[in-house]
Amino acid sequence: MKNSKPLATTIKVSSEVGRLRKLLIHSPDRGLGKVIPSKAQDWLFEDIVHLDTMRRNEYDYYVKLLLYFLDPDKIKGKISTIDSDPERNFYKPGVEGYFNSDRVIDLQRLLCEILEDEVVRCQLIASICGVERCSFKTQQDLRAYDPNELAKIFISGSLPDGTERMLFAPLPNLIFTRDIGIVINDHILLNKPAKAARTRESLLAQYIFFHHPMFERYRENIIEIPNNDHHFLLPDDEQQNDFNRSTLEGGDVMMVAPRHLLIGCSERTSLYAAQQVMRLLFDRNVVDTITIVQIPKKRDYMHIDTVFTQVKKNVWVLLGSLARQGDESRKKDVLHFFAPKDMIEKKMKIMQFYKGLEHKPIEIENLEDLLTDISQNDLGAKEEVKFIYSGNNEFPFGEREQWTDSCNLLALKDGVVIGYDRNDKTLEAFKRAGFNVIKAADLLDKFENDELSPDTLTDTYIMLPSSELSRARGGSHCMSMPILRDEL
Repeated sequence: MKNSKPLATTIKVSSEVGRLRKLLIHSPDRGLGKVIPSKAQDWLFEDIVHLDTMRRNEYDYYVKLLLYFLDPDKIKGKISTIDSDPERNFYKPGVEGYFNSDRVIDLQRLLCEILEDEVVRCQLIASICGVERCSFKTQQDLRAYDPNELAKIFISGSLPDGTERMLFAPLPNLIFTRDIGIVINDHILLNKPAKAARTRESLLAQYIFFHHPMFERYRENIIEIPNNDHHFLLPDDEQQNDFNRSTLEGGDVMMVAPRHLLIGCSERTSLYAAQQVMRLLFDRNVVDTITIVQIPKKRDYMHIDTVFTQVKKNVWVLLGSLARQGDESRKKDVLHFFAPKDMIEKKMKIMQFYKGLEHKPIEIENLEDLLTDISQNDLGAKEEVKFIYSGNNEFPFGEREQWTDSCNLLALKDGVVIGYDRNDKTLEAFKRAGFNVIKAADLLDKFENDELSPDTLTDTYIMLPSSELSRARGGSHCMSMPILRDEL
């Protein structure tokens, strides 16, 4: 890979709120501008977006914030120059002037670098053409493109700017890098998407993690979820049953403490896959405790990180209507958790499993009890555990603002989070909890003028512009795949 650096690096994530040091992202690409209304839901996008607004007025702020916290030498004192470039070259992998950070890393850059290897290049072209059912001529034509342009084609589905030709569907969900995989201590769990629209996305991630030198030291620590044996022999209706399918996405996995993992069973992640991951992680002694959180299989929620995320060692943001559901009907034999009828009940169920005692799970009454226990006993929080509720727990704002990702926040460090600016009632709740709330642009100005510093910032909600980003049904937590955090 002639243009790549020896990026072999430390990979370690043992919490949701330790100081973030490295992560994978993907900036909105030209494929997003080609999503049409009739195909939006097929491609798992909630709406069509205005690409230029999403980039310039919203996501570019996300990148600048990440760089200021993770790689300040790339951004400090340069924002006015960066913002004055109408071509936005600072944000474009493969273009002169690109920020090219080894801490804030775009998947497109990594894809481009592995495509410089002729063997990998040929294999990936053949694999993608097979998945997308392209002609042999198309396969041959793709070999003519340089690695940078080929990476763009694989992601966007379209040929170079200026043409109208689309070879295959775009990957609008690739901006949600959380879903392609998750780092669990020093292991990498790859996803197994529930929807066909994400198959190419998963294939690209697989090639990146197994072929890029950044992950060379961790090849033996990459975990792939096996298929259910003989699933192809099942009738189509049975293949959709949670007991027969094996699907998992990273938004349903949270590394909440060094030895404790949460896995959500949701619209996108099956109980079977959760059980497979539990077996693999316990066998490798990666964690000691795995908690399975079953949420209703509804588009409203999608993943557990749309229902709750961690803000600080002792602070969580969550959807109040799902948080406390304790009643006598739930105090029943734990085996009922695995019964088919239970899997379609519109309730949250929480089961905790311990290594060596997998046959004796403990049922936890409600989400607040679980999160309190994590803060106090797993993370050693001395302060009172606090909950900040979506929409300030006021009807109908809880559900309205959860839909626009009020609960989906990325912690840059303990107590400092990025979230969307549009969830007014949730922001009120943050202020009442003692947090400063500041616009991304204002914070960047203060960083540039040395009025504030990422190193000393505490208890802050950073408001990211979100009129277009929120249409995609994913927040700042979704748009990140942390690969290195400081230990708490």
